[in-house]
Amino acid sequence: MYFTHPQFNKIFFPKANGLKNKLAKFFPNKYIVFTDSGRSAFQLAVKSLNLENTEMIVPAYICDIFQPIFDDLNIKPNYVDISLDDFNMDLKEENITENTKSILVCHTYGYPNDMEKIQKLADKYNLKIIEDCARSFGIKFKDQYLGNFSDCSIFSLPKFIPTTNTGMLISKKPIKAELNKNKTKIKTIIKFIRLFPALAIITEKFRINNIKTNKLTHPKKPSKQSLKIFNWYLKDFEKTIEKRKQLAEYFKKELEKLNIKACKGITYISALMENRDKIFNELRKKNIYCSKTWHNPINTEKPNSKKASEQIINFPLQDYYEKKDIDKIIKELQSILN
Repeated sequence: MYFTHPQFNKIFFPKANGLKNKLAKFFPNKYIVFTDSGRSAFQLAVKSLNLENTEMIVPAYICDIFQPIFDDLNIKPNYVDISLDDFNMDLKEENITENTKSILVCHTYGYPNDMEKIQKLADKYNLKIIEDCARSFGIKFKDQYLGNFSDCSIFSLPKFIPTTNTGMLISKKPIKAELNKNKTKIKTIIKFIRLFPALAIITEKFRINNIKTNKLTHPKKPSKQSLKIFNWYLKDFEKTIEKRKQLAEYFKKELEKLNIKACKGITYISALMENRDKIFNELRKKNIYCSKTWHNPINTEKPNSKKASEQIINFPLQDYYEKKDIDKIIKELQSILN
């Protein structure tokens, strides 16, 4: 069984000692706030930077969970199309208007944007930068970790480690955040079950897709257990990232042998495929559970974003994979294509 969301392959009893000290290695001289989700971290970032009632440059190909936040905080999105080479925003100087006050940069699927280019534009026009690093913790642009190029950066821990309801905000300046206690116990239990491969397949049978919510909730605290798991995964995390890069490169080359062009991200391997839904369903029958993130992006008026939403398929890539796991996925995919 293969899943795109992070999962456990061992049982352990983690501790949360020294978490922020470990994170200081990734984000020196920055302030850290833990939340219940990446979207909560984004709310705090917008408010801390006083970006309510302003225009923000936003990649058209990004999760639609941002829309309720834009509506509630009266942010006018200025949507920019993406490049189909890496699914990142193809930002140009002419995209900036006299009303633009900030840029939301999404490192899609863990592949970094050209932050030097974006920083130069931000400095020239006095714009704030928020990095969406939901899928890019531990990834570097040149010699610096993503999340350090902006005024604020947001992370969603369940995107890169097996945990539930946990986000993180990294900021240049101190942030005073009043966070409610997280009380979504049933939802958390279901998410926790999905962290184990043998149990995740059961929840897949009852999974409801295309759920949208326009309800904006006040940012909450993360669970203590989630922070303990995060702390445990930080051990030798750089080695883990290096292994994922090697596996991603191998996966990409194997897909290219099937004439499939894949993105260079490392959260999972992403590609555009015609007949995406048919291939997606056939792989599920073989216990390979891909994802279609994002088949409902925030904006589909831009041509490249529309094409990506209609054809994107994300193949699984876990920390504990070996080449044999990728070979199995490739073999099953090849049988379907044939």
